[in-house]
Amino acid sequence: MTGNTQVIVIGGGYAGVMAANRLTQRTDVTVTLVNPRPDLVHRLRLHQLASGTGDAVVAYRDVLADRVRLVVDTVARIDAAARSVTLAAGTTLGYDYLIYAVGSGSAGPGVPGAAEFAYPIATLEEAQRLRAVLDDTPATARVTVVGAGPTGIETAAELAEQGRAVTLVCGGLLGPYLHTRGRRSVARRLGRLGVTVVDGSGTKVTDVGRGAVRLSSGRELPSEVTVWTAGFCVPDLAARSGLSTDAVGRLLTDETLTSVDDDRILAAGDSAAPSGVPLRMSCLNAQPLGARAADTVLSRLSGEQPDHLHQGLFAQCVSLGRRAGIYQFANRSDIAVGLHIDDGLGARLKELVCKGTLKHMADEAREPGSFRLHRIPGGVAKRQRMLRADRADALAPTDGAV
Repeated sequence: MTGNTQVIVIGGGYAGVMAANRLTQRTDVTVTLVNPRPDLVHRLRLHQLASGTGDAVVAYRDVLADRVRLVVDTVARIDAAARSVTLAAGTTLGYDYLIYAVGSGSAGPGVPGAAEFAYPIATLEEAQRLRAVLDDTPATARVTVVGAGPTGIETAAELAEQGRAVTLVCGGLLGPYLHTRGRRSVARRLGRLGVTVVDGSGTKVTDVGRGAVRLSSGRELPSEVTVWTAGFCVPDLAARSGLSTDAVGRLLTDETLTSVDDDRILAAGDSAAPSGVPLRMSCLNAQPLGARAADTVLSRLSGEQPDHLHQGLFAQCVSLGRRAGIYQFANRSDIAVGLHIDDGLGARLKELVCKGTLKHMADEAREPGSFRLHRIPGGVAKRQRMLRADRADALAPTDGAV
């Protein structure tokens, strides 16, 4: 390809900013980042924003390369045939390559009353809304947090540390990703904070009212403020634009993160489904995926064969208030192992992760190409074995097949 190459990145989160910054390695590439907000939402701190213990907004000037053009708008449609995107404002932008990094948000709960009486916190606006509600609610009011993944655990701990009466409804297992040892550590910390943990069978929420939450067991829990953290979904932009997606709506790609429909479209972050086997939604995966998508574009511009996905580092880091946390180690199949770091050191590690995530983007803005975590050796071989196993499972006959 000769002349200037136009690349549009849709989404200014961890994956999108990393990809946009990395593309500035070449002076003949013009990068446009389209994002609905003028600032970066630091999602790792949304639970702090909601509980009033921190902020989650970062100026793009601190993490985005000067050469990246920021367009504050929402993409309404992608026209792959015309290589263009239409913005909500009506403007059309053309591209040579497009990186789809729209991220994820709150999943529709599908539970009666949840839309009216529960407060999700997956986006900046949702967290700000919950903050305002909590500010207007007496400190003695019962707060129920639904969902015991990282966001639910962090929110429950943050609010309880402030003296709130908090119940955490797990809908099953506390911290499903955690190893048994890590789960026990989290349960102990939540207990010390005074959080009532409701887990095990019969703990799925079946109805949310103005002042109570009903469980599948028939039990009713008083709740003046209900926080909903159960599940994430991705925007439907790809599907609406006629691109192939998985059942959740993530863009289907090959192992270079290239769309199965169009080699000028790539995906990164929570909205990518490489080979139909997506990585766990997390900032840990988002930034390496953003770097990988950018490297695929840069390789093609140089006439080189893009590398396949490398992802060899997995873990989960969860804060448990301001004074404790847990860093759960995992193997290269992203399965938690018995080793974890908790308590005060766990809190310090979580803080390092939060600050380090921003530092990775800022460093890449200053020195594009410096990020290396997506090139950790060993990830390709492990993932190829996993993909072969997944295909074998898909081809296996079902009960009653002949």
